[in-house]
Amino acid sequence: MIREDILDIKPYVPGKPIEEVKRELGIDDVIKLASNENPLGPSKKAVEAMKEAASGVHIYPHGDCYVLKEALSDRLGVSEEELMFGNGSDDILKFIGEAFVNTGEEVIVAEPSFSEYEFATNIMGGDVVKVPLKDYTHNLSAMLETITDQTKLVFICNPNNPTGTTVTKQEVDSFMAEVPDDVVVVFDEAYKEYVTSDDYPETINYLTDYDNVIILRTFSKIYGLAGLRIGYAISNKELIGYLNRVRPPFEVNSMAQTAAYAALQDQDHLNKSKEINTEGKKYLYQEFERLGLEYVPTETNFILVDVKKDASEVFADMQKQGVIIRNAQAFGYETMIRVTIGTDEQNQRLINTLEQVLA
Repeated sequence: MIREDILDIKPYVPGKPIEEVKRELGIDDVIKLASNENPLGPSKKAVEAMKEAASGVHIYPHGDCYVLKEALSDRLGVSEEELMFGNGSDDILKFIGEAFVNTGEEVIVAEPSFSEYEFATNIMGGDVVKVPLKDYTHNLSAMLETITDQTKLVFICNPNNPTGTTVTKQEVDSFMAEVPDDVVVVFDEAYKEYVTSDDYPETINYLTDYDNVIILRTFSKIYGLAGLRIGYAISNKELIGYLNRVRPPFEVNSMAQTAAYAALQDQDHLNKSKEINTEGKKYLYQEFERLGLEYVPTETNFILVDVKKDASEVFADMQKQGVIIRNAQAFGYETMIRVTIGTDEQNQRLINTLEQVLA
């Protein structure tokens, strides 16, 4: 009855919801610093736009996200034919698997990285080829050497989840110059807006010279619209056309389209979100160093930290005190946790709780 290919798929395990922790532990004061959400929430302009649009939800949404696509096209300097939207960028990852991967073909991913790349491969019966990180960062030279005649896709999560590291423009330039033309390179840039590094590649420029590039971005992170599920792909019109062949109609709901359009107009909220993240990052670095904890410098809104003991115990003890973090054992790091950078108050509570738990 069941396709054997799906038996290799491990269901995605998200960060625990606040409501679930309150219910399980019987506590009321809970903060969540586990899923890399924007602690400021969405733009007020997005919220107001949704209120105005709420009465129209009995009408099907625009299937091609016309208004949002027009605005994003102007913002990014690409044509509307080079854009498509999905129910979160996770949705588009599945489309990529469906459009490109045949049974037995290979897909190269870093390890650890975002687990949904494996899902998109396994659901189509493809074979995942994992290349270990080097110094918590994608080893592009090793990934290049792993390419064979059976390779169909390479996923590059930049910045990488769960480590927060980036590969540089020079590294990506060298990689792209050697990748075969028939291997599609997918750059997942969910955290791009948080990057401050000067040598981060502007991948849209690769669309001019290469026909095998797909770029993924999202409104879930810095734009604070994770609950609405809306992400997008940028590529040449031919590859976008293939993805649209497997995209169901009305994939992005009307509230998500409305909120994303309004969020694009609110540069002040974007700037404030970046500022809060930068300040929080400095504070947490300082406190981790005071506690004698090693961490991976990040270009995102989360930090991978070595707590020097069983991470599952630290995760459980912090949760009992109302602070939800991510246990990094799921990524292969037995003594590490991943924490989202929050507001000043949330960051201070995180450190106070962590210090008590470790003591």
